[in-house]
Amino acid sequence: MTLISKRKQPGRETHMAREQLRIEEGVFDSRTMMRLSKLFAKGVVSRMRFVIAKGKEADVYLADAGNEIDKEYVALKIFRIENTPFQKRMRYITGDPRFGKIKSDMFSVVNEWCKKEYGNLLVAEAAEIHAPMPYAFNGHILALEFIGEGGTPATPMRHVKLQDPEKVLGIVLEDVRKLYQNELVHADLSEYNILMRDEVPYLIDFGQAVHTKHPESMKFLIRDVENLLHYFSKTYKVEKEFDEVMEYITKEPTAAP
Repeated sequence: MTLISKRKQPGRETHMAREQLRIEEGVFDSRTMMRLSKLFAKGVVSRMRFVIAKGKEADVYLADAGNEIDKEYVALKIFRIENTPFQKRMRYITGDPRFGKIKSDMFSVVNEWCKKEYGNLLVAEAAEIHAPMPYAFNGHILALEFIGEGGTPATPMRHVKLQDPEKVLGIVLEDVRKLYQNELVHADLSEYNILMRDEVPYLIDFGQAVHTKHPESMKFLIRDVENLLHYFSKTYKVEKEFDEVMEYITKEPTAAP
């Protein structure tokens, strides 16, 4: 697999990248290998390490950052192409004014989904919320900020005993409000899609997030808020009025509920 022009003499980093990709050939298919090689060539990734999260739709790998990323590590989210739940994904794409007509084959849907998460994370970054910074994407591979310490990923909120749950809920709701004011709804928010690092919550998994003009955006927002309030009420006895929270998110109040 070639990462640079044959007219150039490969340097040490390029040689290491080639060797790394040869190792990964036993793990990934040719399409994934080709797209990984482009992220190596762009200086986004310098070395693949190991899986840090496995899901129904994607696996997340820890990788050493390349020379274009001012961090030690990068998270690589590699979306599954086979056995893709098309109808579920299309529900979050169809009706979003940011997207036109999309081919219905599995490769096109997954590629669009990856591109969509990258774009949603750019919105989250602009809104200055706690979420991973997006670095790059290629096909069905998304490179983003690694949330963790020393190569150890942060733990989902569901598996953490919060020291100040009311403060954490306040941070999350403020981030939901900032997203909404930037015309985005997460649409799959729960204690499983929030990582905790030093008592700070980070929202993750933005692939299904929709524009506020999406016909089901308010339904998704209501579901997000209900999930959050139910979890904090049941787990920590932190109570907030649903109507007040919704007003806070959608009406830009001067004070938090």
